[in-house]
Amino acid sequence: MKKIDISVIPGDGIGKEVMPEALKVLETVAEVHGGLSFSFKHYPWSCDYYIEHNKMMPEDGLDQLKESDAVFLSAVGDPNLVPDHISLWGLLVKIRREFEQVINIRPAKQMKGIQSPLVHPNDFDLIVVRENSEGEYSEVGGRIHRGEDEVAIQNAVFTRKGVERAVEYGFQLAQNRRGHVTSATKSNGIVHSMPFWDSVFESVAEKYPDVKTASNHIDALASFFVTRPQEFDVIVASNLFGDILTDVGAAIMGSIGIAPAANININGKYPSMFEPVHGSAPDIYGKGIANPIGQIWTGKMMLDHFGEHELGNTLLQVIEEVLQDGIKTPDIGGTSSTTEVSDAIVTRLKTLK
Repeated sequence: MKKIDISVIPGDGIGKEVMPEALKVLETVAEVHGGLSFSFKHYPWSCDYYIEHNKMMPEDGLDQLKESDAVFLSAVGDPNLVPDHISLWGLLVKIRREFEQVINIRPAKQMKGIQSPLVHPNDFDLIVVRENSEGEYSEVGGRIHRGEDEVAIQNAVFTRKGVERAVEYGFQLAQNRRGHVTSATKSNGIVHSMPFWDSVFESVAEKYPDVKTASNHIDALASFFVTRPQEFDVIVASNLFGDILTDVGAAIMGSIGIAPAANININGKYPSMFEPVHGSAPDIYGKGIANPIGQIWTGKMMLDHFGEHELGNTLLQVIEEVLQDGIKTPDIGGTSSTTEVSDAIVTRLKTLK
């Protein structure tokens, strides 16, 4: 029996609604598999926890998490309780940085059963590899003076090591997909970091002569995601560019509520973390209409991470079959509740036993 220990952090808002549904689906997947089991350890770290303890997680929080095989996170943040920069940097970003989760990957595809807001001649199936540890989201900088003389300086930090490992990951991924990597750049406007990014990309590409490449400026690339997403396979991007592109990817799928993500540790020192792209959506929390598919598809990425690719593909196929049956939450044109969607997925999975 293969046992996987998972640290579970539902977080805030709809995270507390979709996480139990995703765990229910994962337990069913393990039941169907027969040779797989999950052990879930739950952590209440959230904005509510911050209000009570004045911190998003305890001092030894990371020590607790590192004992697990993976971290399964949902939504973080409630600006009505805690400013976003405190909630995100105190929990989500803290885990990403200190667990050296240097790669963020987010797929986007034309899901069967969901009408994209755009009409495409062919189905799209792409994945963005986002550098996750530096770039434009560096903490280097500061503010000086006050009033009309106030100055804010934000430094983008690009290291050869950081860029290389992100680009390498993208090329290795492409070798098992359709063999094409696109680089997101802006070297015609950002005169130091982006030409550096381009040169590292070109250097890594030389090691993969079997993989085709392209380089697009980020403004054009964002528009291409809208007008011709079917042409893309793997896209490698800096921290900021990857963040923006993946929200566009979620939009063209039909809803940010279905978009998954993974934060990958590639050196084996710490667990990786899996989280949906959507936020805590306090405006719909408690209504029972949050879309659980983003969290469940994120669980599929976690299965892939542990080498259970066949199981992961089966789960994604079942999700699409349920969507084709018309069992959908309101954000994608349906009338089903959160639990009705997850229950339908569980029921269909059980027919595979």
